[in-house]
Parts: sequence; C-alpha cells; structure tokens
Amino acid sequence: MHYETPRGRSAFRELIVAELTEEQRAAVEAPYDESLAILGSIGSGKSTALAQRLARIRARHPEADPLRFDSDHGVDEFAVTTLRSRGMAVTVVDDVEAELLFERACSSLFALEWDEFAAAQLDPEVPGLRSPRRFLASAFRLIRRLRDADVGPDVFLGRGLAGATEFYAKPPNFADPALLLATKNSYHDSLAASPQELMRQHRREIDLAKILAKLYARYVELTRSCGRMAKRDAVVAAADLLCNDAGLAASLRTRHKFAVIDDAQELSNAELRLLRAIFGDRLDGVTVCGDPSSAIAEVRMSNPSGAFALASAKVELHGNRRTARRSLERPSTLGDEAALIAQRVGEWIAQGSSPERIAVVFRSVRSVEAYEVALLDHDIPALVSGDVNVFTDRRALDALALLWNVADPFRHEWLLRTLAGSRFGLSDASLAMLCSEPPDPQRSLFAFDEEPAPTARVSRWNPKRDLRLGWNVIRGERDDALSEGAATRVRHFRELRNKWLSVMSEMPFERFARTVWHDALARDGAPGSARARAQQLALTRLLQRLSAFVSHNPNAALGDVLEYAQQRMDSDLETCEWTDQPGFVQLLTVEAARGREFDRVVVANVRPGAFPRWYSPEPFLFSMRYGVIPKDNAGGARASRTAKFSYYMFRSKAREHYYERERRALAYAMGRARESVLVTASGTPIRTNSAPELLEELR
Repeated sequence: MHYETPRGRSAFRELIVAELTEEQRAAVEAPYDESLAILGSIGSGKSTALAQRLARIRARHPEADPLRFDSDHGVDEFAVTTLRSRGMAVTVVDDVEAELLFERACSSLFALEWDEFAAAQLDPEVPGLRSPRRFLASAFRLIRRLRDADVGPDVFLGRGLAGATEFYAKPPNFADPALLLATKNSYHDSLAASPQELMRQHRREIDLAKILAKLYARYVELTRSCGRMAKRDAVVAAADLLCNDAGLAASLRTRHKFAVIDDAQELSNAELRLLRAIFGDRLDGVTVCGDPSSAIAEVRMSNPSGAFALASAKVELHGNRRTARRSLERPSTLGDEAALIAQRVGEWIAQGSSPERIAVVFRSVRSVEAYEVALLDHDIPALVSGDVNVFTDRRALDALALLWNVADPFRHEWLLRTLAGSRFGLSDASLAMLCSEPPDPQRSLFAFDEEPAPTARVSRWNPKRDLRLGWNVIRGERDDALSEGAATRVRHFRELRNKWLSVMSEMPFERFARTVWHDALARDGAPGSARARAQQLALTRLLQRLSAFVSHNPNAALGDVLEYAQQRMDSDLETCEWTDQPGFVQLLTVEAARGREFDRVVVANVRPGAFPRWYSPEPFLFSMRYGVIPKDNAGGARASRTAKFSYYMFRSKAREHYYERERRALAYAMGRARESVLVTASGTPIRTNSAPELLEELR
C-alpha cells in the first residue's frame, strides 16, 4: 500500500538533486530493520531525508511494499483497508454522523428508561444532564478523546471509580495559597467545600462515570454492529483485530516489512497500538519523522513523543532551510486588516506568485467571511478549508432555500430568503403584503380536493404551519395588491416552482438540483470573475455533499435530503478538507495547512479570542490518575464548579498548556512560508491575563 503525494505537500516530494547534509545522510543510511526517529524543527529538511530514505528502502528491498503515512493519508485509512480485507463492511463516517450515532446511544438515557434509574442505583441529577443537547455534545467530545487515547469503556470506568475513591478518600489542601492564587476569585467558593459537600460531589461523580461508561460502551457496540465508524473508531477496531489475530499481523509485516511516517507527533495512542501490533513493540522497520514541539491538533488527542520514544535510534537535524522574510502589521479595524491582506496578496500575484501558492492561515475559519469578501473585491478567487461549515455558506444557503421552496413553501425563513434575494428582489413592502390576509380570508380555511399538494412531504405536513405567506405565494391571492413588477416576479417564481414539482420525480437528485439552481439562483459576479468562480466552487462542494447522502440513501426524498442538510448546518463538527484548486488563494486553518508549504503566507487575525481562541475547559475531563473530572457542580450546590475541577485545573496547568500549544500553532503556521510571511491583527493590544497577545510577543 502506498499513497501518491498531492501537489503542494512538503512530505514525500520528488527527490531533489540538492546534496544532502551530513545529518540528513545519516538519517537516510541508518539501518532499515530497526526503528529510527528523524527529529527536526520546521524547515530542517527532515521530510526530504524521509523521502530519500524511502527511496533507498525500495531500491534495496524491491520485494517489500513499504507503508507510508503523512498528513493526507494516515494510519486511519490503513485501518479501514485492513478491516475491509477481513470481510467487515465498514462505512467511514465523519464526526457529524458519528455524533448522530452517539445520539442514538443516548436516547434511552434522556428518556430515563434505564433500569438503574428505576432501581435508584443511579441518580439522574448528574452534571450536565439537565441540558440534554449540551450533555450529548460534551460526552461525545470526551469519547472522541478517549478513542484517540486508546482508553476503552471498561478502562474508563475502572479508572473513573478508582480515581474518585483515591481523590475523595484523601482530599488535597484546598486552602493552599498557591491554589487560591491560581483560581479566579469567582470560583473560590468551589474550594470552600465541607466534608459533607465533598461526599455529595463524590456520589455525583461516581454516577456520572457509570453513565458515561455505559453510553461509551453502547456507542462502541453500535459502531461495530452497523459498521458505520469514524476513522478513530476504525483504528481501535483494527488494532483490536490485529492484537487478537497474530496470523494477520504477521502477514502484514511480511508484506510491507517497512513503514515511514511523517508528522509522527500527531499519532494517537490507538494508532501506535495498531502499528506495534504489526511491527512489534519497538516498531522494527518503522521510520518516524517529525517534531514533538509541533503538535498542534485540537480535535484529536495525540501522543507527541510516543512514537519517538520507541525508536531504537534517533537522528536530529538542525538548521532552517526556509528563510522567509517576516513582517507584522496591526491595522485599526478588522475591515482594514482584511483590506490590507487583499492588497498584499494582489501585489504578490502581480509580481508573479501563483494564487494557489499563497495561503492565509487562521486558527479557525468559521468566521472569515470578511477576509474572503475582501479578496473577492480585489477579483482574487479564494477557497476556504478547515473547520468551515459549507452548509452555512451564504451561497449554499441561497441554493438550499430554493430546494426548500420546492419541498415545503411553509418553511417561511427559506421562502423569504428567496423572495428577498437578488434574483427576485421583492421589497419589504411587497413581502409584508404577501404576509397579509386576502380580501376573502375564508379561502384559507380549507384546501380543495383538486388542488395540488402544497408541499412535497404531505405525510409530514402540519396544518398549523399554514401561514399566509406560503398560501399567497402558491395561490397568488395577493398578486393584485402588489406592484406590477413585484407581481410579475412572484408569478414567475410560482411558474418555476410548478415546473420543478412536475419534473422532480423524473430526474436524479443531482440533475434536479442543477436545474433548480440554473433556473432561479442569482449569479454572483460577472462570468469568469473571482466571485463567480467562488460561487461555483461553493455550490460544487454543497452538491457533492448532498449527492453523497443520496448515493448512500437511494430512497431518500427531497425532504430527507434537506433534513440532512439541516443537521449538518446545526453541527459544530462540520469541516471541509483541503483541496488543491488551481487559481485559488487558500484560506486555511493551521491544522488544514499541516504538512504543506507555500511561497507566501499570511497568518491573520492573531488577537485574543481568534488566535489564540479563549480557553474554555470541557464540562467533562478525564485523567488516568484522577478519573472523571466534572466541571459543573450539580444537585443544588452553592458553588457552580466542583472542588475537584478547580484543583485539577491548578494541578495540571491546563490553561498554560493550552496557550503554549497555541504558540506552537502560530510558529507552525509561520513555518509554512518559503519566501515571506505576514502576521496581522486588528485593534489595539488587549492587556489581560486570560489570553496572550501573540503578535505582540513576536515583536
């Protein structure tokens, strides 16, 4: 098994003619049957040495099929392939669908249908359970981290119970001056806990651990039974399979014999267990390459030094081959910052830089519309990748609105979006008229038998939603009260909708969606302009996601497709992977830029709250020593936080570690540049102890 290298990747690039340094040569020529760690900071040439070493392995061992993993093709893909090779029908799902699967596991809990509740063995008054949606999201994030850490339900429960017993049997000194100094004044009441209060918190924590463990076990059971797994679930399942099937592990070792891994600092404990099941506890024949100080992942729990600690030999590379010029800018407003970036990018393109070799890097791209619009205003196409939700893109929302208009005209938020949009352009006065009662209001009390169905989902139609706007648009009962131009546009929309209803059952979904959008979606910008190209790319992304759902659910109706889109829209876990799109400037998260390099990079919005983002601890934390650490103090307590949580935040220095990772992320983002890097922020520096001013630290 091997993977091709996408354009723009720094790892596994074509072999270069440049002469290797002595350190690189040592890394390339080190014994191949042993495990080797190639360590080096950004730009030290470690990926080049790794590529040369792989070429040397293939030349000397042509019978082998070395495994190679990088940021684009990880151990998780190999895990899925391994499971399928054993006849397991595995469907890979993303975190959004995995969370929906976890919601199924939680359904009986939220209905309080567990026997433990009836027998009073568990108290439902546990932290977070009063807010089911929040509890579900928090519990799922915890389970994701446990899967990466290779902590199963039984181990989780065992450590949860043991950690609670050890902590509450001998509580720490909550009056420690250092602890009080490190804890905000508003949370000092959590440390003033009496023995009775600690006993109550202990009982709540034990019940919480049991509930979470049962949900975790149920989730694992569901993933195995239905075969729908997130990649991290597949890694654990494949590791279990290989640990229990020595013959399969031996055959994989014989076939591949070697493996090379770039960005090994991002490996999780579960991935390490899978690799050790094949190559042995010392990872013989495996070359790991990376930098433990470059571990920046937020959504997955990695073990930055785990793989390097197992290596029999280490080669450390020094120096930095990337000598990018660095500049810092701090305009007064975010709009000025976006305009500055667009102007600078335009200058680079005018000087001969290819747009796809320019990246604007953020910590998060969920709210970067101002930067994208500024680039489009300069006629520079921009592509956003990372933790962006394509279903909330303004262009995708316009397209979804038209499909909702066909399926259900009584979803008035979508109908108003269409009618008020640039394609039909009704004024507020016209919309108000369409929302008013007709001269004969009796007409709205019933529908005649010969009338067509008002929605494409008659079985789910609720007459209570039959508000006036939908009926007036469908029947035209207020057309005579509109101006001539407005009435003409409403009639045109009605004719189009009737046409779409008549052909909907005759067309495949993708063709139908293209027809609707071609007929009624306003074009953004002139043909061939940056705006037009960006709109087409956004619609292509949306249609790919919707078509993928239809391909997995061939009997899905239009309403089902739109409900799927609604679920995606409401999720905080939706992402868009990086794609190599020629002619587009890349707007990326730091994690989406991992392993890639560009000629010119802008690291934007480097201010507290954006980069770094504010530190907000999870409602449920877990430690192998302390067990479950709930944040919220449920059950009528005076303090909002538990004593254990306040102590753990002090003991683990969680906030300090979080912001240290943010500093590493900034350094990593800057290291993606080969020629020049611009770091920008807006507004005046904030003087606060809550979060660092990273741009000012760079000065």
